[in-house]
Amino acid sequence: MKDLKYLAAFSIPIVACISIYFKGYFAYLTPIFAFVIIPILELIFPINTYNLSPNEVSSKLKLKLFDWLLYLNLPIVYGVLLFGVYEASNSTIETFEFIGLILSVGIVLGVNGINVGHELGHRQSTNERFLGKALLLPSLYMHFYIEHNFGHHLHAATPQDPATAKYNQTVYSFWITSVFRQYANAWKIQLKLLKNSKKGFFSLKNDMFWYVLLQTGYLIIMFFFFGILGLIFILSAAIIGFILLETVNYIEHYGLLRLKTKSGRYERVKEIHSWNSNHVIGRIVLYELTRHSDHHFKSSKKYQVLDCHDESPQMPYGYPTSMVLAMFPPLWFKIMNKRVPREMILT
Repeated sequence: MKDLKYLAAFSIPIVACISIYFKGYFAYLTPIFAFVIIPILELIFPINTYNLSPNEVSSKLKLKLFDWLLYLNLPIVYGVLLFGVYEASNSTIETFEFIGLILSVGIVLGVNGINVGHELGHRQSTNERFLGKALLLPSLYMHFYIEHNFGHHLHAATPQDPATAKYNQTVYSFWITSVFRQYANAWKIQLKLLKNSKKGFFSLKNDMFWYVLLQTGYLIIMFFFFGILGLIFILSAAIIGFILLETVNYIEHYGLLRLKTKSGRYERVKEIHSWNSNHVIGRIVLYELTRHSDHHFKSSKKYQVLDCHDESPQMPYGYPTSMVLAMFPPLWFKIMNKRVPREMILT
């Protein structure tokens, strides 16, 4: 029964459906749930630093339940998206309701879309990677697969990584630098991969080109069925989705720098180069994303067996709470700057 705790990750889509169905002030129930109720629960529930034994790890890796809990997000995310855009474009609603529904659907795209797409994007199975990319599509962030897997995991906690926030950089500045630099980096990586395999730009192996076509096709189809109002809705929800991702990126590596070895190269990524959180609510809702230190230390590990490391820098709060704190830079700097090791500050 303990393994079913990850069903709690579906609480946000459920709340989003309630928001969409009832509208009115209920339209804002999802952001309230995600960034008020969950942070309060994180403060109430104790921190859990328990790591699985080797036998437990072996047992959990054999259970397909954990994989299906990820796969189910595909119909859920697209179902919530279609429900939201249909109601927003076919109902007579006030502007404040329209904005609330955008926030609700956008949060689902970020939490159950991009976050799960990230987990599946690390899998070895082609089918699982396909599902991961499909979950990135509604947020118009399919390039994340390339930049994250071939860029971020190589350059994390260095100035070369657009997804690592500098010391004293605000989250608002980071949104701009990370979004545009990651997209540019994805193209650079793709062109390099094509060159190494002696393929041309219009090769079937040019994934970035396919992402542009797929995402453009998605926008055209949504415009055809739901009109200009529907297009505005899905574009706005997509922005909310990837802004949530970038906010998570911001807190995951804030201010941390890998040191250089005698050869002048950066040391390998260790468990000390990402911020870890053992707050149980955030761990469950985000499929253990908060144990990010171990994810970077061994990126092939599945979410259900990630460990915490005593030497990893620890966040005083869970990821959902920290995302709220990041919205207030003076408060964020006051809490986090003193926790960044002096010798590891990225400026």
